[in-house]
Formats: sequence, structure tokens, C-alpha cells
Amino acid sequence: MNTTEARLQLSRARTACLIALAALTGMRKSELAELTHDCRLLPEQLGEGRVRYRLKGKVIKGRKLGGEHDQWVTIKQAYDTAGVAASLADPVKNAGHLFNSLSFFTPYEWFVTWVNGPEGRRLGLAPIPEVPVSLRMLRRTLAVEMAHRPGGLLAAKIHLKHISVVTTEGYADRPGGAQSVLMAEFGQEEREHKMRVALDAFHDYQNGIRPAGPGASDLLDFFAFVDEQLDSSGAPNIKRSDQEVTNLLAKRAKALHLGPANYCWFLDPSKALCLKLAGAHARGATEPLIGMCDSARCPQATHHAGHRPVWAASAESKKVFIATIGRAQRTEKVRLCVELARDERVLSEIDVNSGMGA
Repeated sequence: MNTTEARLQLSRARTACLIALAALTGMRKSELAELTHDCRLLPEQLGEGRVRYRLKGKVIKGRKLGGEHDQWVTIKQAYDTAGVAASLADPVKNAGHLFNSLSFFTPYEWFVTWVNGPEGRRLGLAPIPEVPVSLRMLRRTLAVEMAHRPGGLLAAKIHLKHISVVTTEGYADRPGGAQSVLMAEFGQEEREHKMRVALDAFHDYQNGIRPAGPGASDLLDFFAFVDEQLDSSGAPNIKRSDQEVTNLLAKRAKALHLGPANYCWFLDPSKALCLKLAGAHARGATEPLIGMCDSARCPQATHHAGHRPVWAASAESKKVFIATIGRAQRTEKVRLCVELARDERVLSEIDVNSGMGA
């Protein structure tokens, strides 16, 4: 490799770092430009197997002249990428920053051409779809993905610095502008995602994979009704389209709320265990308190095969804690044993209903 080829390789590596940081953190162009060689803060240990990674930088947009110092909580891959970018940066030309230039479109096109070309194939790199990509698109994609999760809309707004720690008064209710467009996109994406989840659950039902949990019986009755409606409509021996199924599932999908370890079909607020536990007035409630969900007891909660890893991890962690508890902490041990029995019961039900159990 001669000098020119070496410089090209360094340029490609820096472009790869820029793409990865933009996609994994959602930083604006101005925020990426402010990242310095020492932007990586020391990892913070929060417990066994729990580490928090942070990058420090500046927020320029909407702040006072010169920007304001801020931090981003990231995943390990983004944290490591910043370290690679620091090792590749020229300390003289870059004036202490990770990236000398933030021209994105042209370097990205060159990078895609190289990855999809003979050199990329020789190195075994996965091809990149040749579609237009921009920093704004990467930021928006991350925002939408975060918004799918429970409480994700607020988390996305905070992480992407759409609001400060002290929420700007009236920000979310301001009519018009990019904010209302973003909120509308979040809402539309969330509705479509819930519809896809409900449709997948119905297809599992058709394939003999049943949900578990207290609300499983009611959900199975509803799926049986949908199946009956499809069989009784139109000519026989015709496969029904997803659109017909979607129309029948629409109301149920609208009531769906996604928890980390269950699905909540919030059709009747008076049956919601979370509202009862919180002492909240059920009448007029429009959504559950998903963070207080005890899905093993709530009559509107169901467990599916995709939730198994969460319950399995919870059971394993309880086993570790129980093994370390001394004789003097009998009450705590009894409590954990009861919770472990619940987790194992839920796991057993998921396995049996999904066909994984004996």
C-alpha cells in the first residue's frame, strides 16, 4: 500500500466513524463537529453488568452564541467508534476535533462505492443499499426507532436535545413548524407499528402459536372471531389479504400498548391492574401506567414468544441474588423466591403456548 492508498484508507475509516456516530447517536452536524479527542467520559458502573457510556460535546442549535456544553448517553459501539475516530484524527489539522470536515454526502457516496466494489467484496464487507442518505435522515430514523419503545417519545426528545432538562414552556403544544410535523410522524409511525405487532400476533395464532398470560383467553376469542369473519366473507378457497385482516384488527391494535415484557390490550380501564395499584381513577383513563404493569396478574396483558428473553433474564438475575442472600435476610429471600416462581411460571406458559415446551 503506497502513501496515496494509505491516505484513502484513513479517509474511508474516518467516514465510517462519522456514519456510525451519526446513526447511533442522532447528533446534528453542528454537534458532531464539536466532538473533541477527549469527548469520551469515563464509563460509569451502575451495577453488575450495567455500564453507562457518555460523550461530551456542545449543542449549538437554539443555544447562546458559542453553544452550550452537554452530554450524550450512548451505547458501547458509539463510544468505541469515537475512540477510533480520535486515533485516526490529525491533531494538527483537526485542531483537537474528531472530524476536520463534515461534508457528508460526497464522502458517503465514495464510501458506498468502495464497500460495494471489488475491494469491499474482497474484505467480506456487507453491501450497503445504494439509496440517498443524509445526516438528517439518520437522526430522524433514530428518533422514530426510540419512539416505538415505552416512554420512548419523551426519551427521544431529551436524547436528541429537542428539549432541555427544563422543558421549554408550551413547546409540545406550539402549532405548526417542524415540531408538529415530527410529532405527527411519531404518532403515525407508532400506529403503524402497533398494527404490525397485532397482525404478527394474529398470524402466529393462525400458525398454532398461542399467546400466554391472563389476557390470552380474551385475545384468542377475538382472533377466532376475526378468523370466522374472514371465512364467512367472499368466495371460498381465496386467501384473504392483510388489508382485510388489518381492517378487522384495527380497533384492537389501537388499544395495544407495548411493554418490555408483555403486550397490554387496554380495552377496559376498569380492569387495568396498574390503575388500581396506583389508586388512579379508571374512568376516563386513556392509557395504562405501563411502568407499573404486573402482567402476570393483569387480565388485559398477554405474553408472546418475543417476550421470553426478558423473563428468562429476570429469572436468571433472581437466581443469582437468591444464592448470595445470607440467613439473616430470610424475608428478602422469600420475596425473591416468590418472584422467581412467577417468572418461571410465565416462561413455562410461553414455552407451552409457543410450541417450545414439552
